[in-house]
Amino acid sequence: MTRNRLLFLAVSILFVFLFAVVGTNAAEEGGNAASEGATEIFKWINFAIVAGVIVWVFGKLLPPGFRKRAEAVSSAIIDATSAKAAADAQLREAENRLANLQKEVAELRALSEREAAAEVERLRAATESDAQKIAAAAKAEIEATERGARLELKALAANLAVDGAETLLARQLTRTAQESLISNFVKSLEGRPH
Repeated sequence: MTRNRLLFLAVSILFVFLFAVVGTNAAEEGGNAASEGATEIFKWINFAIVAGVIVWVFGKLLPPGFRKRAEAVSSAIIDATSAKAAADAQLREAENRLANLQKEVAELRALSEREAAAEVERLRAATESDAQKIAAAAKAEIEATERGARLELKALAANLAVDGAETLLARQLTRTAQESLISNFVKSLEGRPH
């Protein structure tokens, strides 16, 4: 049997029972009591009708509302459960990351120290190479300057020698010495075949 049939059966039994009680009351009391009994019966009938309507309304309207509310609550519970599971997963992931954070920090620190040491070594090698290049360039420049100074010194010495020789020649070469040289030169030319 369905729920509505059971409800209708219960209300019908209630009406029958109510009429039986009212009927026995009226038979016992008599005439004036009969009109009071009839009033009493109508009151009970009104009550039964109102109660029946209320039961029918609640029986008809409340179960779907309760079902909707139960479904909404069930859906909210499912959503909350899935949200809690997601939050728990995020919490576990965050805890794992936090547990590994010290390890990652130590690894990063060691890596940065290795990189810094490698950079220091690279800079040291580059500085040493630059120093060697600078020393080689300075040595080459010194050698070039020395060669230039030697050439200048030779040129100066040659100029001084020429100047000294010129001065010496000018002192030693008198007019008679010049004439003697010219005549010796001419004589040497005469003795040559043409």
